[in-house]
Amino acid sequence: MAFYMHLLIAWLYWNPSKDIFTLPLVNRPIAWYGLFFVLGLILSYSIVLHLMRTMLLERCCPQKNSKDISPIALALTDRLTWYVVTGIIIGARLGHVFFYDWPYYQHYPIDILKVWEGGLASHGGAVGILLALAIYRLSIRKKFPKLTFLTIADMIAVPAALAGACIRVGNFFNQEILGTPSQAPWAVIFGNPADHSLPLPRHPVQLYEAFAYLIIFALLFLIWQRALVRKKSGFMTGLFLILLFSTRFFLEFFKSSQSAVIDESKMQMGQYLSLPFILSGLFLIIYTNKVYRAFTRENENI
Repeated sequence: MAFYMHLLIAWLYWNPSKDIFTLPLVNRPIAWYGLFFVLGLILSYSIVLHLMRTMLLERCCPQKNSKDISPIALALTDRLTWYVVTGIIIGARLGHVFFYDWPYYQHYPIDILKVWEGGLASHGGAVGILLALAIYRLSIRKKFPKLTFLTIADMIAVPAALAGACIRVGNFFNQEILGTPSQAPWAVIFGNPADHSLPLPRHPVQLYEAFAYLIIFALLFLIWQRALVRKKSGFMTGLFLILLFSTRFFLEFFKSSQSAVIDESKMQMGQYLSLPFILSGLFLIIYTNKVYRAFTRENENI
């Protein structure tokens, strides 16, 4: 009896319905995860639209005012959104298939298309976004040559952590990406885990990650306000990669094993996949500072 009283006092029992409601005409349930996914996209869209206006005024159309720029920024952001969303879905799905559950999908390849059943990997989504940005850049390079790949990537990097925070809250409602067992007083007992594991008290690692991502977003948004930083194309992207994936690497220690592809007794799949992004971020920081210093010296000599 004392054991059960301890459970009630110390740990949160978490077992919400995964669906908010069902659409009456099509009988289609709307899941909490889907709601937070869309919320992250909407918030990111509004922020990118603001950043796009700023970059157009500073780099492409300095002779125009904000009112004249708004329709152009809106059209560019709308188009960018379609590219990014497509890249996220395809990349995140394939990332999950090949890095986390390939033993299953190699026998049931048609199930790869069943995205609505779940199974998205953020590292794959990041690769998908980068490829989408490259294609988007090619589509606008003639009209907007000063909106380089790195400039566009910088704009996406600012709200990306905010979108990631929303998705992790969705994972919490979905009872997936579970933490390791814990006796901490803030541990959570998931009543119906997505992986059908035992309902043990666990680290709410989804919330750890969401909170960390919110801090990263706030930091990046504040840094973006500095005009000097905006001149260093790629700096924000590099900083984002270092901060987010270093955080991800650390928090993987609090996650249960997720990959059926590798032995995760030493390191998690998420940690292996985070290392290239961290190194890429370091390279971008060094590269952008070097390019900016060279550009500054060249202008001083003119």
